[in-house]
Amino acid sequence: MYSHGLEKNQANFSSLSPLSFIERSAQVYPHKEAIVYGELRRTWSQTYQRCKQLASALLSYGIAQGDTVAAMLPNIPAMVEAHFGVPMSGAVLNAINTRLEPETIAYILQHGEAKLLLLDHEYVAVMKKALVIARDKYHYDSDKLIIVDVADEAYMGNKEGMGRIEYESFLSLGDTEYHWSLPEDEWSAICLNYTSGTTGNPKGVVYHHRGAALNALSNILEWDMPKHPIYLWTLPLFHCNGWCFAWTLAARAGVNVCLRRVEATEILRLMKREQVTHYCAAPIVHSMLVNADQSLKEGLPKNIKAMVAGAAPPAAMIEGMEKMHIDLTHVYGLTETYGPAAVCVKHDDWQTLSISERARLNARQGVRYHLQECITVLDPLTLKEVPHDGESMGEIMFRGNITMKGYLKNPQSTQESFAGGWFHTGDLAVINPDGYIKIKDRSKDIIISGGENISSIEIEDVLYRHPAVLAAAVVAKPDQKWGEVPCAFIEIKPGLEITPEELIAHCKEHLAGFKVPKVIVFDVIPKTSTGKIQKFELRKRVGSTQALDS
Repeated sequence: MYSHGLEKNQANFSSLSPLSFIERSAQVYPHKEAIVYGELRRTWSQTYQRCKQLASALLSYGIAQGDTVAAMLPNIPAMVEAHFGVPMSGAVLNAINTRLEPETIAYILQHGEAKLLLLDHEYVAVMKKALVIARDKYHYDSDKLIIVDVADEAYMGNKEGMGRIEYESFLSLGDTEYHWSLPEDEWSAICLNYTSGTTGNPKGVVYHHRGAALNALSNILEWDMPKHPIYLWTLPLFHCNGWCFAWTLAARAGVNVCLRRVEATEILRLMKREQVTHYCAAPIVHSMLVNADQSLKEGLPKNIKAMVAGAAPPAAMIEGMEKMHIDLTHVYGLTETYGPAAVCVKHDDWQTLSISERARLNARQGVRYHLQECITVLDPLTLKEVPHDGESMGEIMFRGNITMKGYLKNPQSTQESFAGGWFHTGDLAVINPDGYIKIKDRSKDIIISGGENISSIEIEDVLYRHPAVLAAAVVAKPDQKWGEVPCAFIEIKPGLEITPEELIAHCKEHLAGFKVPKVIVFDVIPKTSTGKIQKFELRKRVGSTQALDS
């Protein structure tokens, strides 16, 4: 009854896509600021015109529907424009991690079959090496790759490009009135992102227009984001497309405050100058701000909202953020879920609790994003949900629109990751009685000592409670007697001192004896470009067998 004669048509259905957000903001708020970068200021009308020019110029250079357009750029205006102009042309945007080594860049270029590359001058040297490797190792025809040089006056290094045309000249070839259209199918690919490879090649995660639009809208809902927010780009736009926030800001007609380098002094200066209202960052960036000189923090705007992901915020970070009047929200997700797709929703009555108790509650991964269908913890074999007792461990799994299409050219990994109709994260967790999920460890990070399973995250939580600890990472160290024992790598806050014996005594106050680290190593902890600790590197240092399959 409700189907006959009630089919979809142009009047009652259109594809969900974040591209519609910028069109609306340009129409409704044409004179509102969209881009701020140094002395540069552009409105939403100007930005929309430039994005249409980019799309048109790409087509004039032979870029076709479904082609890959790569971008190796910092968080500058051209990178924001690429998030709209590239998909407006029907192409797929591949934002490349700017801190990768030539070998991985070479793999990404050939695997994604990039046809055109937007390249900042700072990365010319590494790109030259990458293209040689791509040609020699993968037989990638690098001579056919169209390179567009993106000049940035803020870059003080060698400004010799390697492209056939400069970005502004390239844009001038495009039409400011180009009539783009939404994809016929909202399931069409909008972006390609590569996971952080450890021992094997990175996987190419494909996003669709529908998921990008819904996650962008979920960001608004989770933050109760008002119209015209002022957002500081501390989070790399190459990381899960900036957690979809370029599209979020277009939906709210906000301001993209661009930032070439993540430095505490510049971040705090911009927060004050531009009256920043929102930003996202990895834990290391938040810690950088907390530990910055107090004089730099004077005069910060009140009630800045921040998101943190990658590791649970320890008590010291939460306390430091509160002293700066920054409201910290803990989110959780993966590249495969467009960045955050779960959030630790805070409740009003938490504010009456002690800082340590609030840190414990805020450390949880929480509940699903508004527009994600489900996040839960299942037994990976039976796919039955674990009891909500805070003790029974299973694997975190997602289901819903904010989940990737799959891995490019990798049907086996795609099928494995979606086994049983769920996306398998590989994160081991429990569900608390209030329904909030709490990660216990990555499946490969569980330490098995004398037959006992030890959560490295549990130990790290305790280490972070010590006021001298800046960063902590715990891995399994081979042991003749126990098989494995916990080994803790520690970074100490500047100006403070502590001995291994003091840290071990601190752990003994909070942990069962078998969970206490047997070895303490004071050293710089290796991290990815997005601030995630590279445990596979630490496992190599201690000779762990887990380093082989990390």
